[in-house]
Amino acid sequence: MHSACDQSALAIRPHTSELAARWREIGAWRDITLAQALATAAWQHTGARAIFHSASRPAVTTVGEMHRRGLALASALQRIGVRQGDCVALQVPTWIEGAWLLHAAAALGCTIVPLVHILGPAEVSYILRAAGARIFVTPDRWRNIDYLERLSKLDHIPTLERVIVIGEHGPRDAVLWKDLLAAAGGEVQPSAARADDLAVLLYTSGTTSAPKGVEHSSQTLLAEMHTLQQARAEPQAVTLGPWPAGHIAGLMTILHCALDGAPTIFMDQWDANDAAALIERHAIRSMSATPYHLTSLLDAAATLGHDIGTLYDCLVGATTVPPQLVARCQALGLATYRSYGSTEHPTVTTGHPADPLNARLSTDGRCTLGNEVRIVDDDGQDVLPGRDGEVVTRGPELFIGYRDTQTNRQAFLPGGWFLTGDVGQLDPTGQLTITDRKKDIIIRGGENISSRAVEDILLKHPAIADVAAVAMADKALGER
Repeated sequence: MHSACDQSALAIRPHTSELAARWREIGAWRDITLAQALATAAWQHTGARAIFHSASRPAVTTVGEMHRRGLALASALQRIGVRQGDCVALQVPTWIEGAWLLHAAAALGCTIVPLVHILGPAEVSYILRAAGARIFVTPDRWRNIDYLERLSKLDHIPTLERVIVIGEHGPRDAVLWKDLLAAAGGEVQPSAARADDLAVLLYTSGTTSAPKGVEHSSQTLLAEMHTLQQARAEPQAVTLGPWPAGHIAGLMTILHCALDGAPTIFMDQWDANDAAALIERHAIRSMSATPYHLTSLLDAAATLGHDIGTLYDCLVGATTVPPQLVARCQALGLATYRSYGSTEHPTVTTGHPADPLNARLSTDGRCTLGNEVRIVDDDGQDVLPGRDGEVVTRGPELFIGYRDTQTNRQAFLPGGWFLTGDVGQLDPTGQLTITDRKKDIIIRGGENISSRAVEDILLKHPAIADVAAVAMADKALGER
């Protein structure tokens, strides 16, 4: 039986018709699908380069070629039965194959489910089942990870019909990537997907051990890209992408290249020495990073003598940003600034390279186009400027809801305001500063680690009677 990705979670939406009209008026909502936007951009920016820096699968391509290969892949996926509405999950490093899959899934009107490469069989099994995934794409091996061994430990997933393996070997019933590509080519049946349909489903750890499924439509994803294009100092600057493909920032970097035509160098694993050399070699101007990325990059450049002076625009976030790191960058002529967002609401506020140093040192910037922030107390009432409270947000790129509709009921205030669980304050000029968080998570190098998940694992040991996991400050990773 053909099993389409369940879209029942779309019944609860934070976007009212009044808000939608406002976002259309400012150009943030354009009522086009991701497939339409990618096709238009492939024509507009056909020659923009994308370089995938990898020890195992290096590749150089262009935006136009990525789109053409994606459409060819879409035809091959159609031949094995993939249809509009199917959930296509992929646990693929930042490789060119992942970019092709993004184009292919969008063309078919599928929901793409990116998974961070470090997730093990238990987490992957949960996500595949919760998403209702019909297709799962994975490498055979990468670095020291044996994905085939992990594949053998997955639970039974009732909806899963095809496993596609990138590599030379796979389970007997798997489709090998090379065989799939051999069948690529031909016409792709047009999709009837709409801009408001579910396009991407990302899973993020929160206050419990079960990851939460965050649903984005073409509308919200393209609004995020429009927002960032308006906010960037140089929208088509040569960019470095250090993020894993399964992370929201990794997805946004791929879309920035594909939609804005920004020449981009992608890294499938972070190596500060390689990053410094790439910046020097390609005259990279822009990147986003965690404090860990940035600190190790500066250290490597100083140690090895790489000239990273072309790097000008560096957004740093995903965890607490030490003011001394911003000051260190300032001394080197690198205009580092902070930003605030989440998987649910990717870029709520941001600074800018031209902002005064004090704002870049101590705040997370102002709201981007169409976005709004309130600071509320435990009763949902606004607090005075300069006072701490929970940060609530709304805007055109705010997600359309959680996979679990019960979670939605606890996530929003009336009027479409999203309860972030983070604590912050607004100053009289509208600058947001995040000061704490309610969520019981540990943010290590920009990745959320559920305290509860760590505790549950430790409690399985027979010598442990009770346990509590808390965050500990770490100079390199932010927390451990």
